[in-house]
Amino acid sequence: MSEQDNNSQHIDPNLPPLVNFWINAFQQAYGLPQGIPGSVESSINPRILRRQWLDTLSQTTDVYLRSPLFLQMLKSHVETLSLAKRNSESLHGAKCGTGNERAGNERAEDIEALRRQMDRLKERLDSLETMLCGTLQPEQPASSPAATAIAPGEAAGQQATDIPGSPDSAEASQGVTPCDVIYSEGTMRLLRYRNPSVRFAEPILICFALVNRPYILDLKDDRSVVRRLLEHGFDVYLVDWGVPRDADRHLRLEDYVGRLLPHAVNCVCESSGIGQLNLLGYCMGGTMSTIFTTQQPHRVKNLILMATPIDFAGDDGLLNLWAREEYFDVDKLIDAYGNCPGEFLQFVFQLMKPVQNFAEKQLMFCENLNDATFVDNFVAVERWACDSIPVAGETFRQYVKAFYQQNQLVRGQTCLAGAAVRLEVIHCPLLLLVAEKDHLVMPESTLAIQRHVSSEDVQTMSINAGHVGLAVSSKAHRSLWPEAAEWIAQHSTELHGMDA
Repeated sequence: MSEQDNNSQHIDPNLPPLVNFWINAFQQAYGLPQGIPGSVESSINPRILRRQWLDTLSQTTDVYLRSPLFLQMLKSHVETLSLAKRNSESLHGAKCGTGNERAGNERAEDIEALRRQMDRLKERLDSLETMLCGTLQPEQPASSPAATAIAPGEAAGQQATDIPGSPDSAEASQGVTPCDVIYSEGTMRLLRYRNPSVRFAEPILICFALVNRPYILDLKDDRSVVRRLLEHGFDVYLVDWGVPRDADRHLRLEDYVGRLLPHAVNCVCESSGIGQLNLLGYCMGGTMSTIFTTQQPHRVKNLILMATPIDFAGDDGLLNLWAREEYFDVDKLIDAYGNCPGEFLQFVFQLMKPVQNFAEKQLMFCENLNDATFVDNFVAVERWACDSIPVAGETFRQYVKAFYQQNQLVRGQTCLAGAAVRLEVIHCPLLLLVAEKDHLVMPESTLAIQRHVSSEDVQTMSINAGHVGLAVSSKAHRSLWPEAAEWIAQHSTELHGMDA
């Protein structure tokens, strides 16, 4: 048997159909302009023909990405990744071991004993912390031994290396607007953007997603959501969750939404000298903000949800389909990796629009190489898109199972540390910002919250853009964000010339 024949026995049986699909798809799309009569073809702009070609290819690809063949391949791919990771860990453990089972057992017992001692030490430190902080105000978020308060005026970039557990936090603050780190806990940092002309009593706290880094909201001077809010006279804060470490794999939504976010909210309210704030959540950060609002509705003056998944039903969005339990075994992935790898998430997001991400985007870049502004904006967005970070494993597992696979939020089945999460307890005004071409979070998913809350003042604003375009497109900053900032202003308390 030849070497080629021998290797063919190990080829994934899904691979030939995959190759055949792409061949057929390109042939079908390529045949589109050839089917146009010559007399008509000569009068059509080549860019229009290419647009039709790419649209046809995108439509054909989308059908394939929903097909049983691809869904089975996706499931096999995740299983293969998980198995490879476990095998790699086993091999590493074998190389590092002594080969002596008894010694291994003794080492495990020593580690367990050390863990118990550390737990007891932590309990004593917590008790001491409580005693020392007894004179603090009740709302002061200093109950955690990992919390670090940072004096206002210390720039984020200057203090990044001093923040516990965030060795690379300097890269996490690549926005363009000057800010100060006023509070940190673990890898989380609370940023306050400098604004000498605050006009409104209630500050705005931006809760970003756990996926990717938050500087997409402060990418460039003319494409910064933060800048638009500052220009309108708001005191703006942002929660930067940082990069989870291996030791953070056990963090759950109870930690992020039930502990860290309340600490940030308390710190913002204390810094601003007021008991309420405007809470703005982007994507997954909007889901987290919604859950927080159900737990502490008295804290939220207005809730602003930006491309936020609320109702996870339906298969219109590819993520909803791919994350279904029969196709995605989240337990295998997290059990193998600990944290959900950022590279895995980036690959999944890119694969949802393969023609746009792997072909059309590059064509546009080549055609606009002489346009310095286009190149600058292109590089800025691509740098952010490729700056992927992991998600704490247990939070990812919990989020996928509870929401994508069971749709618990709108069904009233979600609990946070034993407390029921009921959307109907939300009475505050709502501003819903959606992107009509959003393929990550369908607009219907965000708008569905209207059917479940008790808010009487609900405003919807939409724009013909994608998920990221809602934050950085020129169209969004010309029309949507000035209008959104004005809505928040009309629902906030003006200081009337008081010293901010």
